[in-house]
Amino acid sequence: MKKIWIAVLLFSFSQMVLAQHKGHQMPAKQQQKPELKKTVFDKSSSKVKAQPKSVRYDLYIKDTTVNYSGKEKKAIAINGSIPGPVLTFTEGDTAVVYVHNLMHMETSIHWHGVFLPNRYDGVPYLTQLPIKPHATFVYKFPVIQNGTYWYHSHTEMQEQSGMYGALIFNKVNEPEIPTIPVVLSDWTDINPMEADRFLHTANDWFAIKKGTTQSYAEAIKKGHFKTKLTNEWKRMSAMDVSDVYYEKFLSNGKPELSYTQFKAGDKVRLRMVNGGASTYFWLSYSGGKITVVGNDGNDVEPVEVDRLIIAPSETYDVVVTIPENMQYEFLSTAEDRTNSTSIWLGSGMKMPAKPLGKLKYFEGMKMMNDMMKMDGSMAPMEGMEMSNQQMDMNNVMYPEITGAETGKTKKEAEKKGHDRKAMDQKNAMGNMAGMEMGGVDAEIVTLNYGMLRATEKTTLRKGPERLLKFELTGNMDRYVWTLDNKTVSESDRILIKKGENVKIILYNNSMMRHPMHLHGHDFRVLNGQGEYAPLKNVLDILPMETDTLEFAATESGDWFFHCHILYHMMSGMGRVFSYENSPPNPEIPDPKYAQRMLNSDDRKFHLMGMAGLESNGSDGQFMLSNTRYRLSTEWRLGFKAHHGMESETYFGRYLGKTQWLFPFIGFDYHYNPVRNENEKNMFGQLSNQKNRKAITAGIQYTLPMLIVAEARVDSKGKLRFQLKREDVPITNRLRFSFSANTDKEYMTGFRYIVTKYFSLSTHYDSDMGYGGGITLSY
Repeated sequence: MKKIWIAVLLFSFSQMVLAQHKGHQMPAKQQQKPELKKTVFDKSSSKVKAQPKSVRYDLYIKDTTVNYSGKEKKAIAINGSIPGPVLTFTEGDTAVVYVHNLMHMETSIHWHGVFLPNRYDGVPYLTQLPIKPHATFVYKFPVIQNGTYWYHSHTEMQEQSGMYGALIFNKVNEPEIPTIPVVLSDWTDINPMEADRFLHTANDWFAIKKGTTQSYAEAIKKGHFKTKLTNEWKRMSAMDVSDVYYEKFLSNGKPELSYTQFKAGDKVRLRMVNGGASTYFWLSYSGGKITVVGNDGNDVEPVEVDRLIIAPSETYDVVVTIPENMQYEFLSTAEDRTNSTSIWLGSGMKMPAKPLGKLKYFEGMKMMNDMMKMDGSMAPMEGMEMSNQQMDMNNVMYPEITGAETGKTKKEAEKKGHDRKAMDQKNAMGNMAGMEMGGVDAEIVTLNYGMLRATEKTTLRKGPERLLKFELTGNMDRYVWTLDNKTVSESDRILIKKGENVKIILYNNSMMRHPMHLHGHDFRVLNGQGEYAPLKNVLDILPMETDTLEFAATESGDWFFHCHILYHMMSGMGRVFSYENSPPNPEIPDPKYAQRMLNSDDRKFHLMGMAGLESNGSDGQFMLSNTRYRLSTEWRLGFKAHHGMESETYFGRYLGKTQWLFPFIGFDYHYNPVRNENEKNMFGQLSNQKNRKAITAGIQYTLPMLIVAEARVDSKGKLRFQLKREDVPITNRLRFSFSANTDKEYMTGFRYIVTKYFSLSTHYDSDMGYGGGITLSY
């Protein structure tokens, strides 16, 4: 009897265990893989909680050499590759990243778009000290978001040299669709520090390489001589949509990549990251529409477009379909259309995307002439409120929108059947309003921020509001980029309080677009979508646009807000948001020293020099300048004794937003061992040039036609007035210069640019006569 009861109890227990096991099984319907159609666009946040785990990566930063253009050049690699490895985490993980700096210089890593403790944000001298050579720093933060992000150096120009990589935060129930992270980037063979110096010294070598000098010869050839004259009358130099000439554009470190595993009907998600230092990319696809499902790591309602532009540092999640068993091109074209990079999806016959034609710069110049005031500020059209990329001023330059260039003359254009008048300003703007940034060809659907709609409500919790307004300003000739005409070093930190809602209104009063990035926060872009306004961490703001964003102040510490064009940021275009009553940052033991070092970026001085070696003598210039100050010396040295020598040294400060006014003090030295006679100037004043030394003071002012007028007086009471213009672009490489003053001195000359440092030159000088030879530039 006892054995029977034991058997009954064992049987009952086994049935109970089996019942419990069955009760925890997932129903058969849920065990099946979700259908592709349902998961492609289902990007809602996972409700399933993963087992928390710590995920470690070791990043080894090391100097390397690359060959993208046929020449070996220095670069920076992470774990031996450019870009660095894709770092993948799942929402709920703890990220632990050991950064080993194997270089002989400092470095850092910024985790772009990531919510993390302030001390690990990776901005040298703001949130941490830089990682010293041959040292290791550990970044540790919880992964509390999902989406496509990236990481890059925030030290000097290292990002341009290859120090970047993709950062992927997967959902626990990530949709099952083939996914490819794609990091776009730009490569220049010139040392990035040298590229930055070129921009600050108004060297136009990049424009020559890109064919964008917009010389007078080109203007005449294309029927835009008046446009060019008006442009210079308003004191504007040649127009461009980007600053640096790049030898190559890359997708995951390659000009071209192929993924042949896909077949007809497959859908592919591309996690697009623009890791370019300064390049915007147009994205297009030969296989049909592009479906945008995410931006800056945040989900958006799917929207189908023909193309989109991705700003430096932005990320987009897009889905494309393979229509047939062929190979389709996903084309990323630089905004200036100098080159492109491609990803090929599928196998079989190649189906290339339609290339984008060369920009019509003179059409853009004509439009800008109409909108630029004589004081250098923009003049928005009455009744035209532009925001969220919905009216692209550059549309007039796009040949795929407004047609091809017309030709040399009207008669020629009519003969070729291309007689199409350039849009005037109002027509251009009117067309833009009805074509979704598309243009005359309304079939082209181009993404703009107004189309982005969040998948969930993004309204901020109630709280006090702090309103901030910024005007984006800049000076292209001297390459100074500012907010409210102040750089980071010239402005105080902006204090905000935890619990506030911060609203920022941005107006772009410059002729370039700027991708403004806020560290450590997402902001709502107020784009007409109401409660479903999209969340972003980068706002690309076009010229003359006014955009509004807002974010909840929920953190502590100091957070950078800056333009993500690397060269604009290094010039000072940014601010620091600082939370009041934040605890001391343990990574910044000496805040005053750190502040001085942070300010040093946009205070940096840049050197330029030019020396002519010609048959009649040598003349040249040396200049050291930064955002506001300039120290310069000019000299003229004759090869014959009776020509003598002279030098003029100036030190001064540029004033105003446009920096057309330059008051200075200086020193003059004239020496002529042969001539011992008094010279009379146009004011009737006499001076002896044999051994003349004098202190000077005066002002320079940039007039229309970019002529620099100078008025000065020296310590001997002598007055002088001078007009001068350098580097008038006659052709793509030929430059004309002249100067004349009330001392009855004058000069005129030509320079033909052969390389970035070498030119052939000739000039006539009233003191030294004719000469010809070479000019060396730095």
